[in-house]
Amino acid sequence: MAHVLVTGGAGFIGSHVADHLLARGHRVRALDNLNPQVHGADRRRPKYLHPDVELVVGDVRDRRAVGTALDGIDAVVHLAALVGVGQSMYQIEEYTSVNTLGTAVLLEALSSKRVERLVVASSMSVYGEGLYRDPEGRITEAAARNRADLKEGRWEPRALDGAPLSALPTPELKSPNLESVYALSKYDQERLSLIVGRAYGIPTVALRFFNAYGPRQALSNPYTGVLAIFASRLLNGNRPLVFEDGLQQRDFVSVHDVARACLLAMESKSAPGQVYNVGSGRSVTVLEVARMIAKAVGRPELLPELTGRYRAGDIRHCFADISLAQRELGYQPTVTLERGIEELSQWLRGQVARDRVADARAELETRGLTL
Repeated sequence: MAHVLVTGGAGFIGSHVADHLLARGHRVRALDNLNPQVHGADRRRPKYLHPDVELVVGDVRDRRAVGTALDGIDAVVHLAALVGVGQSMYQIEEYTSVNTLGTAVLLEALSSKRVERLVVASSMSVYGEGLYRDPEGRITEAAARNRADLKEGRWEPRALDGAPLSALPTPELKSPNLESVYALSKYDQERLSLIVGRAYGIPTVALRFFNAYGPRQALSNPYTGVLAIFASRLLNGNRPLVFEDGLQQRDFVSVHDVARACLLAMESKSAPGQVYNVGSGRSVTVLEVARMIAKAVGRPELLPELTGRYRAGDIRHCFADISLAQRELGYQPTVTLERGIEELSQWLRGQVARDRVADARAELETRGLTL
């Protein structure tokens, strides 16, 4: 039995990780600042957080809070971060501070309070565009979308010579291409953790989460996962807003599979020093998933509204090649998208959501961050 600290442990993914750790017989402590954008203005301990989780309310940038949270800890799952590509493009200082500086504070504390394992949450956003194949059958990372094309609604990326491309599953070997402040900050978290872990002999594993969804996602946060944003719109009788033409391909992975991946990374002897994709291994368009959630919540008539607009920092296609995690971690997704959306729709019954999507969109437009 280990005593595990989960930073961001009162949040969506963190609370599920805590459940899985407790089920395996571990003791769990959570460090969380109960951010009002996620937890509401009252900043109360969420009801869904397991009663056996010891909650330390504090900011990951606060050295004293981090030191207190690490007392007696054997392993750390570092999930604390601000999320959201769009918001990161105008709250530049805050995202960099929480995600990068917060990770640095944690790692400096770990340099003198060694743990047996550190698992850090990275993101598929570090890839930028996913992997592609050109008309000659060659695999390429050189996919580009220019401003002129985006203004004209030409959404598909092309090779540098203008040739059309087809999207492929993206493996860990693809070079990072950081298209947003959020992506940069997640890459900082990943690299800082691996560098410091190697230097101080802390076995460290980085997991690149794809689009996680499921119960407990913050429905009133307009910068959370797209499925929760769509759900918030639908619960308020509004059509889901979809950027571009909705044919962007993504990989939606159940939070239950994400939590299981965290445990595998914590326990695997061969994982330290490695980076793994955590996805479903299946691609689906944003338009398709918007229709699926509308049908699941009983509002199929609320068809997605295509904005025909581009949002700064967004990419066109990216979905996971999970073969490395399957081979080395024994990771295997267990929740299909259909079953996961059904579970989400069951949880949504009785939930109250404030639809702030229009406010978020206005924030981006006033700053010139949409085309």
